[in-house]
Amino acid sequence: MLIIKNATVVNFSPPEFHKGWDLVIEDGMIAAAGPGASEGLTAKEVWDMEGAIVHPGLVCSHNHFYSGLSRGILAEIKPTPDFVSVLKNLWWRLDKAIDRDILKSSALVCSLDAIRNGTTAVIDHHASPSFVEGSLSVLKDSFEKTGLRGMSCYETTDRNGLAEMEAGVAENIRMAREIDREKEQGTWSGLYEAHIGAHAPFTVPESGLKLLREAVEKTGRGIHIHAAEDRYDASYSHHHYGEDLLVRLDRNGLLNSKALIVHGLYLSKEDRKILDERNSFLVVNFRSNMNNNVGTQNHVGTVKNAALGTDGIGSDMWEEFKFAYFKHKDTGGPLWPGDFLNFLHNGNILLERNFDSRFGRIEKGYKADLVVSDYLPPTPLKAENIAGHIAFGLSATSVRSVIINGKVVMKDRIFPTELNVKEIYSEAREDASRLWENMNQLKD
Repeated sequence: MLIIKNATVVNFSPPEFHKGWDLVIEDGMIAAAGPGASEGLTAKEVWDMEGAIVHPGLVCSHNHFYSGLSRGILAEIKPTPDFVSVLKNLWWRLDKAIDRDILKSSALVCSLDAIRNGTTAVIDHHASPSFVEGSLSVLKDSFEKTGLRGMSCYETTDRNGLAEMEAGVAENIRMAREIDREKEQGTWSGLYEAHIGAHAPFTVPESGLKLLREAVEKTGRGIHIHAAEDRYDASYSHHHYGEDLLVRLDRNGLLNSKALIVHGLYLSKEDRKILDERNSFLVVNFRSNMNNNVGTQNHVGTVKNAALGTDGIGSDMWEEFKFAYFKHKDTGGPLWPGDFLNFLHNGNILLERNFDSRFGRIEKGYKADLVVSDYLPPTPLKAENIAGHIAFGLSATSVRSVIINGKVVMKDRIFPTELNVKEIYSEAREDASRLWENMNQLKD
């Protein structure tokens, strides 16, 4: 049991502000929350917050942990004048250069960075064509070793041939079944779940969509796929299949309440209608869209379910929130910080649909995924202006301590001693250099 006393509790959706609350954390859950909630109880560990802010952990609803060693990349990269060139000359060379050790380093540093930023859950999307079978287990091990909650999937695609496409589907199924066995045996950590992954409709033929549908049906999981990130994807679908993107995915039985559609800049009106009818989610990634010069996301306020991701640009959701809001306003968008706080919070709905638990609030019966933040507001902090304080004040530098699934994974900005952080980062730098050299050695 962990007791947190005298906390200023902030909930994001609906927004709430409570002074002088106690929290009781037991068996991964919030067992009690409120004034005097810990009265008469004793615990091995008691924290006195002295009024510091405690809030729900943040969720990154789309990420690429395989890209963690691309920061400051020094590899020979041909010109990238358009979206397809960015994929072919950078990302599809990088993912092909990944081996087991490189992936392990990338996943570990990404997990630590997420926790350091107050991101307690990450929904990942993976690709490593030279290391398919077993790749999701490396990711799972990294999540569990650091204590990060999340999901991942393998990026099914035919861009390197049909055999690899089939191997990608098989890896998705393998991981889902591994988790199911752990649940049956009572050995599941409760931290890691699975999606069924695919790259994008323009790299998955009809035979691939059929395999993905079978995988979704066999495992009970949802599809996680990029769609309409660039006009090319939508045009390809019209050219080769005579259909809008999500019309095609829906015809193949891939859209349901666990489906996660990423980007969606060029979804048609019919696509968005289907997305809402199937209760699927759109995950938007403003910084990535800006970096790839693919356009601006204008649909985020028009769909039923929307959440925020980073598409591999780290796991700092405070920064993603700010970029998303300011880019939206820069293009004349009508939404306000409170709307984007709802999108950020909605990652918890994705967790609830996949983990069969309650997430995203400091309240009895919810998962104990919590963040302690040092933030001294220069103006009154109230329920009505929490989103404004995030947009213009709170940041990852405010994060002091992090609890995930009831376990302290970072306290006073220090990770547990069993995680040799310096060694992990030292190995990562060596693996990054090897990754870049592998990229240079790849032939077109």
